[in-house]
Amino acid sequence: MRLARKFWGRRPDTVAGLFTKGHQEIYLPNFTVTFVRSPALPPNFAKFIVPLNLNKFDIRDYLFHAYNVRVLKVRSFITQSKVETNEKGQKYRKRATKTMTVEMTEPFVWPKEPEDFELWSKDTHDAAAEYNEKYSRHLNLTDFAIKLDAPPREHRKTLKEQARALLSGKEKWEPTWQAMRGKRDSVVDSLGSGRYYNR
Repeated sequence: MRLARKFWGRRPDTVAGLFTKGHQEIYLPNFTVTFVRSPALPPNFAKFIVPLNLNKFDIRDYLFHAYNVRVLKVRSFITQSKVETNEKGQKYRKRATKTMTVEMTEPFVWPKEPEDFELWSKDTHDAAAEYNEKYSRHLNLTDFAIKLDAPPREHRKTLKEQARALLSGKEKWEPTWQAMRGKRDSVVDSLGSGRYYNR
């Protein structure tokens, strides 16, 4: 209570011991903090996607030392992923996502979104992301699923074209026995009916 009465009414950036600051210097951090554009939040609020092992003190210390941003409050949420089914029918759940919303002393206004993304090679990035997604999905497929996912062969294209011609009325359906016109008996005589055979 003494601490609260002593600093009551003063700006947080003028308070010397507002929170414990870290003193360990890190030059190559092994974590990723993603700043998310959130138009629904006020300008003095910011939303981040952080690793699951990052706590409120870490994000406050990180913003203070890296960007000199004073943080008043921090709210953290962990969102569980939906249960999905893989190609083998097994149930699994992807890694959960942790988000943190911080309240800052100074507002931050996002810049206007660019209309031309040619400087950032957006087309190349999207093509690489699509290839990586297709490759990762291909690794989890079985041999039968890979064959189904393969490009259509020539006979499949022919059957597809024949089906379209029949549905459109360009060609008329002719039963197999009429199309062969007596060739069935010669084929059976040469190959045999298959009913009687010697092992």
